[in-house]
Amino acid sequence: MSDLPVTGEVSNSKLAAVFGSRDAARDAATALVAELGLQPAQVKLVTPDSADVDIQLEPEGGGIWHTIVVAHVRLGIAGAVVGLLAFLALYWAGIPFVVQSPWVAGLAGTGFGAIAGLLLGGLVSLRPDHDRYIQATRSAIDEGRTTLVLHALSAEQNTRAAAFLSRRGAAVTRTL
Repeated sequence: MSDLPVTGEVSNSKLAAVFGSRDAARDAATALVAELGLQPAQVKLVTPDSADVDIQLEPEGGGIWHTIVVAHVRLGIAGAVVGLLAFLALYWAGIPFVVQSPWVAGLAGTGFGAIAGLLLGGLVSLRPDHDRYIQATRSAIDEGRTTLVLHALSAEQNTRAAAFLSRRGAAVTRTL
């Protein structure tokens, strides 16, 4: 699905790396930009006294509306196609109800497939993979620790950064 994304966000891969001190997090951020070639705008430090935590964690607020529309449209269409293919397979297999009532069976298969796709689009829009990432940052704030937040532009960039930050002693939590 990388050629046809179902989200409207620039950064789908995020990570939170919790450090025991602000200095360790700042040093890791500087090294991350220098050694992995990330842009400074991709890396944010969230401290217990940060005022704009929500914006630092999810800076693409407008992207969620695009994600909602794109996910529902693309996955709804994909579900309808899968439902239609299931109908065709059942028709080809000679299932009596399908062969005797092809219009009803075709509409039912396509309709149920579209509904399943729309439900999946709703799940994608909720972004359940972000809960652990956000909770890790909130817990670190409550404990007085500093979190380095990375908005990776690819899953590969996220993986490299996670390994890099883990080697520096951070507790890393990633989105999918």
